[in-house]
Amino acid sequence: MGRLFVAPLLTGLLTASAAMAEEDPFLWLEEVQGQRALEWVRAQNAKTEVVLEKDPRFEPFQAEALRIFTATDRIPGPSFRAGGVDTFWQDATNPRGQWRHTTTEGYASPTIPWQTVLDVDALSKTEGANWIWKGKECLPPADQRCIVRLSNGGKDAVEAREFDAGTKQFVENGFKLTEGKQSVDWLDTDTLLVGRDWGGDTLTESGYPFVLKRWKRGTPVEQATEVFRGERTDVSASPIILRDEEGVLQAVFVNRGVTFYESELYLLGDAAPVRLPFPRKVSFQAFLQGQVVFTIEEDWGGFKQGALLAYPLAALKADPAKAKPTLILQPGPRQGIERVAATRNLLLVNVYEDVKGALDVYTPGKKRWTRKRLAMPKNASVEIVDTSSAHDQVFAGAEGFLEPGSLWLGDAAAGKVKRIKSLPARFDASKHRVEQFWVKSKDGTKVPYFLVRPVKPKAAGVTPTVVYGYGGFQVSKPPVYLPEMGKLWLERGGAYVVANIRGGGEFGPSWHQAALREKRQRAFDDFAAVLEDLVRREVTSPKHIGIYGRSNGGVLTSVVMTQRPELLNAAVIESPLIDMMRYPKLPAGASWVGEYGDPAVPEDAAFISKYSAYQNLKPGVRYPKPYITTNTKDDRVHPGHARKFAAKLESMGLPYLYYENTDGGHSNDSDPMLNARRWALHHVYLSQQLMDAAAP
Repeated sequence: MGRLFVAPLLTGLLTASAAMAEEDPFLWLEEVQGQRALEWVRAQNAKTEVVLEKDPRFEPFQAEALRIFTATDRIPGPSFRAGGVDTFWQDATNPRGQWRHTTTEGYASPTIPWQTVLDVDALSKTEGANWIWKGKECLPPADQRCIVRLSNGGKDAVEAREFDAGTKQFVENGFKLTEGKQSVDWLDTDTLLVGRDWGGDTLTESGYPFVLKRWKRGTPVEQATEVFRGERTDVSASPIILRDEEGVLQAVFVNRGVTFYESELYLLGDAAPVRLPFPRKVSFQAFLQGQVVFTIEEDWGGFKQGALLAYPLAALKADPAKAKPTLILQPGPRQGIERVAATRNLLLVNVYEDVKGALDVYTPGKKRWTRKRLAMPKNASVEIVDTSSAHDQVFAGAEGFLEPGSLWLGDAAAGKVKRIKSLPARFDASKHRVEQFWVKSKDGTKVPYFLVRPVKPKAAGVTPTVVYGYGGFQVSKPPVYLPEMGKLWLERGGAYVVANIRGGGEFGPSWHQAALREKRQRAFDDFAAVLEDLVRREVTSPKHIGIYGRSNGGVLTSVVMTQRPELLNAAVIESPLIDMMRYPKLPAGASWVGEYGDPAVPEDAAFISKYSAYQNLKPGVRYPKPYITTNTKDDRVHPGHARKFAAKLESMGLPYLYYENTDGGHSNDSDPMLNARRWALHHVYLSQQLMDAAAP
């Protein structure tokens, strides 16, 4: 087709999509707190509760899940601070949670002598607020002055307050910022670097700050001094604070997120910010021994995509144009770097090969970096849990689908690790096995997936099987131990699959970029190929296949449901993006244009409109009955996506279930009580659709 005809065609597509948006009869459901919308939500919830909560399995499922999420023999997630170890702990008594502290030796002991630093349940009760813990930022080297982030109901928007961990009190007349999507970092005891809504035009189209200011103690925040300004069309601007092993400030970078995957890095100083010579597709990873460590997501300067590199900070400060980076690691085609972290003297690199993890220690040298591998469990997921610049110790974790998580304390300098904590088995794993298969996708690319299935299935092709996928944002999905899945699903004869489809980060940036924008259909084709392979191997059949995805995984599950309805009988679509022709107009959708494309651009609208599930529901098609669920206080993925999809299904006379939690935010797991209920509802639905279908 000649170029003369392409432009009018694309313009027509854009005009049609704009008209479609204007004619959308369910736009009123995008009013998050609108009276009519909330009445609709309450009515939908009531109908779903009758179907799911009245099922005799619901109460035992919820009780089992609650025992798992509030068990006192869980491994407390550790983080180094103030010469010891912190954790944030939630249980049946403290569902909002407690920030706790102990010594490193105390943490490694069988009975940990915790001290409570902050009780969020007590704080919520005192202040009459629904506080959800969102973390802290403490000032090295003492790590006693902290900025605590608290969310009202689990939203990404937080309130930030200064807290003294030594006295265990909020600082009277200390730093305090009202609710907003904001970044806050310490420069020194009396100075913060803050990005927030400063009034006027200071938030990007995605709803994030692009203006950073230096705020001095004792002055109104309105008098903070501007130090950096990006553009409203950016995704965000955020600071990167570089401190040496003694906690002394060495430099401040600003990451100007031009798009979700393209950044400009600037050095802040007394004069105007200086643009640094990093490529646009770059991710800062660590600062170690004067070296700025980063990965690249594109070929650059003679280095290949995915490489781990280091710049000397002194050279960047002296003359950025003359600074030369050195190579630390170039991953192979079936490898991916999952995480990088620095200790006092060493660099830790979490590498995956064929979606199986390892942990390497790199020592900087004059000409090259040397590597030593730690003796972590093989053929398992391995992760860096936490490090500190105060010493060379590291917390690392290991787990598998059927192997409970274990926590290891390592001495990176000595190259040794020791297991100090193990999670007790939460379900009987003796009757299941784990296998990894590879299947050819539609374009011939081989895609791996993990299958957890009964050793002795009842019969060929009838095993109820839940298939999970994500496929976006370079997020990897390695094997994980899911107690709720094991107890509520595997023990009852079900199978579980994780599909490592393109769009994820399992094999580095190339695996991600293979499904970006106009290539998005590849992720859906990969997922469908996995479903087909499960049937071909007679593991299960479409009648007994259910799919599950959340957030970006909601794009995946809603599209696969509409494109290949004959392959499945259930779909849990949680906290989803679905209306892809309007997603940039819903917070924080504009930030993801780099991932999906921009429906306001004719060329992009052409390929997005082909798969967007909301627009591609068709009358007369027999779709599986989905369970669509979201959260009213999700300020990352707008609840309007889920609401409108359910409403459209209803208007077409198609079966569905819809449920909307009122608290929890995008993660949906901030409260163990709500989380137990959430998983009970999921598994009752899946049991009804997939296990009851197996009954004679």
